[in-house]
Amino acid sequence: MKKTLPAVITHIVLVLVLVIGMGVLGILSNNIDAVGKEKFTGELEHNVKLRILENDTAKEQGYLKELLEAFNKEYASYGIEAVDANMDQYTDLEVGGPYGYGPDILYQANDALMKYVDGKHILALPIQELDCYSFISERAWQAYHYTTGGQTFTFGVPVNIQQPLLYYRADLLPADWKNTWDDDKNGIPDMIENWTDLYRYSKSIRQESNGTKYGYMKSLNDGYFASGYFFSYGGYVFGGEDGKDTKDIGFSKNEGYRGAKIIRQLATIMNLECTEDTITKNSYSRMAQGTYFATMTTSDVYTLFVKEMMNAGYTEAYARENIKIVNVPRLPKSGDLEDESQGFIDMTVMGGVNGYAISSYTKAPNAALAFVNFATSYKMIQRRCELLGISPARSDLAGELGGLNEVINNNLNAGSIYVMPSVRALAQVWTPLQTFCAKLADDALTGKNAYITMEAMKAGTETVDKQIYDAIHTLGGS
Repeated sequence: MKKTLPAVITHIVLVLVLVIGMGVLGILSNNIDAVGKEKFTGELEHNVKLRILENDTAKEQGYLKELLEAFNKEYASYGIEAVDANMDQYTDLEVGGPYGYGPDILYQANDALMKYVDGKHILALPIQELDCYSFISERAWQAYHYTTGGQTFTFGVPVNIQQPLLYYRADLLPADWKNTWDDDKNGIPDMIENWTDLYRYSKSIRQESNGTKYGYMKSLNDGYFASGYFFSYGGYVFGGEDGKDTKDIGFSKNEGYRGAKIIRQLATIMNLECTEDTITKNSYSRMAQGTYFATMTTSDVYTLFVKEMMNAGYTEAYARENIKIVNVPRLPKSGDLEDESQGFIDMTVMGGVNGYAISSYTKAPNAALAFVNFATSYKMIQRRCELLGISPARSDLAGELGGLNEVINNNLNAGSIYVMPSVRALAQVWTPLQTFCAKLADDALTGKNAYITMEAMKAGTETVDKQIYDAIHTLGGS
């Protein structure tokens, strides 16, 4: 029996996929509240074990251990014990949950969690009962909203606002940058304020080092980070009032296609490693070694840069003093890194809201809700910030921490963070987009020059839109 169980599960999953493809899923979703709020009676289950699925960083930095110990001490009198689920951080609840293999509580990005709403794999939550409710902005809660039959339900609790940020080595700035790279005399280096100057500075580093050192480096085939160049000029993923209309694909819409030119230009200051994942993997060590001046990634990996600096022989104090994180630079309004005559615009970036959800298969929903409430308390989120460097969704904590945390909260509320659409079809976006971005970079670095005119870049971006549409609707990828 043990040998055949995986095969049975696989067979059942395939059947479910076929059912979904036939459109039955939309019918199943109509009564979404049937597996939601009525389970939360307010009476804690006693003598239960909760399996918690957290991300790898939380485990590696010791945060999960602290959280579990603190919660278990608080709820010991009820016999409630929270434990590490000991599963891969990307474990698919849809596959294992129905058979008792999934976690009770999951911590993932909003798009990863919200795909579980279809099929009723996670519970609608009584969010007003949570202590954090009034301290989280409506824009953050919207990432976990699902509307059906005229009613809106919420399936996740925001913890961390994610957006791309610029990391750079302050000790690698030119010694005379205040005279040579601060045109507006505001005390901030121009190359961390706008992409035009970062592009110029990166070009000078590569030329002066004969290609042994680089300025800004990033895997340009990474759709999550590259999409912001399209968004900044009016592009979008899905249309509609709620940004979930999968029949309206919009990377090329308005002037979104201008983002293609930005990507192609950035490739010229890099090398062929930017066409694949190499730079993403080695950016921590290369920045520590001084080979790269800057890169772009999310705030929750700051400690990895610090560790690599220490591995390279620097003290922790020196590393923390010189690994800087700032908001992403502004883009030229013209859509050309060599033309700043029209001034600059704020960059709109792809972002997300990581948070907690509760499995509909848990046998202790009230205890699970108590855990989520505890984990999203001011004290525990503050500790998460200290250990992991996250940007908290709690506005009270973000305001107290100030600096970049407050900026990120403001970016979300102002709309300059384009929150990943919480729809299953998002999975079909990445391959066409990433392939095109890699082609743009390769085109610039190999001299193929297939995308040197704006017309060609627009046509290429329109092809991306069509490929995404076909993947969702023609090939049944929704």
